[in-house]
Amino acid sequence: METTEKRGYCFTAIVGQEDMKTALVLNVINPNLGGVLIRGEKGTAKSTAVRSLAELLPQRAEVAGCRFGCDPSDKAHLCNECKEIPEGTTPVSYGKMAVIDLPVSATEDRVVGTLDMEHAIKTGEKKFEAGILAKANRNILYVDEVNLLDDHVVDVLLDSAAMGVNTVEREGVSYSHPAHFILVGTMNPEEGDLRPQLIDRFALSVTVVGEREIEKRISVVENRLKFENSPEDFFEEFEPIQQELRDRITKAQEIFSQVTYSREVLERIARICIELEVNGHRADIVMLKTAMTLAAYNGRTEVTDEDVLEAAKLALPHRMRRKPFEEVQFDYATIASI
Repeated sequence: METTEKRGYCFTAIVGQEDMKTALVLNVINPNLGGVLIRGEKGTAKSTAVRSLAELLPQRAEVAGCRFGCDPSDKAHLCNECKEIPEGTTPVSYGKMAVIDLPVSATEDRVVGTLDMEHAIKTGEKKFEAGILAKANRNILYVDEVNLLDDHVVDVLLDSAAMGVNTVEREGVSYSHPAHFILVGTMNPEEGDLRPQLIDRFALSVTVVGEREIEKRISVVENRLKFENSPEDFFEEFEPIQQELRDRITKAQEIFSQVTYSREVLERIARICIELEVNGHRADIVMLKTAMTLAAYNGRTEVTDEDVLEAAKLALPHRMRRKPFEEVQFDYATIASI
């Protein structure tokens, strides 16, 4: 059994920061959502939330020995090696979703992997040295201080996230592997911002600040000291709530494919995006996907107006037009009246 020293913080023990927690959970329910950008001051549980999310999730099936952790039941997204395994003989193991860190100093080769050209010339066979994206498949790819990452690396990262495939090409030789991951970026705006076209590629965005209520700040301190002084008691105290959320996520994943929406929902989304002068159509698509995921998270199979408004709060603030150095204010009441 895993020791408590190796376990992360409890996701449900994080005080406040509801938008951040919701955005992370929605991406777990629907990994095709497109990730989340978390912006905020230091010490607001950004990293803690990301790492504790993986701790919360149940185990899942993997092809035993596969370096990409392929899902044995997802035939459409198997790597080349797993596709060659004879039908009915696929070895299966079980493991938890992991958080894969992408350092700010990472080079493109370290991110996408490399091809051994000398080996290819000598033997005629492709030899791929896996990079960070290979480890990230079916996991959470976490980029702290994403605003300080090299722009070219960010481009590669977001392209792989959108396509679900990582392709490496060197001197006429290419190799592709599945790269389906939940992209989570965190940053402190005081240290610089992302280019607008890159911010838009994150499906959701939330801004976090330190708690301003005395009782909540006290709870933050108390929970942290419980975790440090007696981790066994800490995990035991929060496990019922953890399991409750775990079950809720599992149910949402099961019913997500059944979620439907009306034409009125599409019209409401379009009106909101037009009124806020959001460029392009990515916002409309993300809003609908988010609203559908919210419906599943709340145990429903039909999108409601409340889902649309909640989706707008998560999907639109970073896409709204703003002047240089201007902070966009998202007025929930105004949006509700559109």
